[in-house]
Amino acid sequence: MADCPLTLPTVLTPKKKKRVLVAMSGGVDSSVTAALLKEQGYEVIGVTFRLWSGNEGQEHSKACCGIDSVEDARRVANKLGIPHYVMNMTDFFARTVIANFINEYARGRTPNPCVRCNEFVKYRLFLQRALELDADYIATGHYARIVYNGRYRLLKAIDCHKDQSYVLYMLTQPVIERVLLPIGNFTKSQVREIAKQLELPVYNKPESQEICFVEGDDYREFLRKMRPDLVKPGPIVTEDGKVIGTHMGIAFYTIGQRRGLGISNPEGEPLYVVRIDPETNTVVVGKRDALLTKEAIVEAVNWVSGEPPKTAIRARVKHRYRSPEGLAWVEPIGETKVRVVWDEPQWAVTPGQIAVFYDAETGEEVLGGGTICSTVSEKVSTSTPMVSAKVSAGA
Repeated sequence: MADCPLTLPTVLTPKKKKRVLVAMSGGVDSSVTAALLKEQGYEVIGVTFRLWSGNEGQEHSKACCGIDSVEDARRVANKLGIPHYVMNMTDFFARTVIANFINEYARGRTPNPCVRCNEFVKYRLFLQRALELDADYIATGHYARIVYNGRYRLLKAIDCHKDQSYVLYMLTQPVIERVLLPIGNFTKSQVREIAKQLELPVYNKPESQEICFVEGDDYREFLRKMRPDLVKPGPIVTEDGKVIGTHMGIAFYTIGQRRGLGISNPEGEPLYVVRIDPETNTVVVGKRDALLTKEAIVEAVNWVSGEPPKTAIRARVKHRYRSPEGLAWVEPIGETKVRVVWDEPQWAVTPGQIAVFYDAETGEEVLGGGTICSTVSEKVSTSTPMVSAKVSAGA
């Protein structure tokens, strides 16, 4: 499977050039997004979100919605000659993103807060606010593309190393027709060069790689501060039930974790977290191959086209942002739930993370995705007869 699939022909979208609100984080990507749209004739208004009051003490390059980032976005807006405003979304962000982040870890799951922020903040509340301000579109600095050929389609970015289509799987047809993603047609180096040529003050600003509300990228310390009750020690056991250590609380561990367990294997082979049981407050560890999975149930599924398949389909499925895609059958088992059965075992498929489905032929188009709610070990995988028959037949 190619890491960088061939690019599909770009189809121009039938969008008129009207008012657009650009989510400006103070970084180079959203800054160039605003610049490109202004150049294309849109009436551009820059908007920076205030999401988390704890950002004030963080470093300049790490807080995508802190005071420094607000100032950077304002400087860029002044340079471009566009209006700039700050939207206070702290209460909404706390209810929809931070509360979910904490609750998922408390359940022994591993959330993706950036995906949830995209869904609830950038493409729900922001769009609602934009429409209230009589805007026609919203735009973000995500590396992905939108094309139109009878319906809107979400495609990977030209720069496959920066592609962010994975975090946009939740876009629906009514939303995506209001969204502009101009930098999806450029590489990251081209984006920086555009910013440099335009003399934007953030052209060489480092990228933010951390969770915006977690200072120092230490989510465990964040959980301790927000929910001290999550520090609830319990047993670390092997797959056969042997107690070999004590954990500090299931919220502080994730599937596939190897370091920081405070245990050792007498046999010498490294041990990983393979299962977390919130009911018994137990962390189960095992060897690396115990993390191989061929089957998972995915819930809260969104299909970008708005039309769920009636039968199992072939797709390339990515189960984490940085994981490779694996060919699989995706079988609907309800209106918003599917069973994924991979051709080859996948490593550390984790409840709480997002599984995104791409078209099987090129891997370019996002078909949909959802939240992984359970997995089946390769050793005990039992797919349905319909899917098994198709796989065995080499369909």
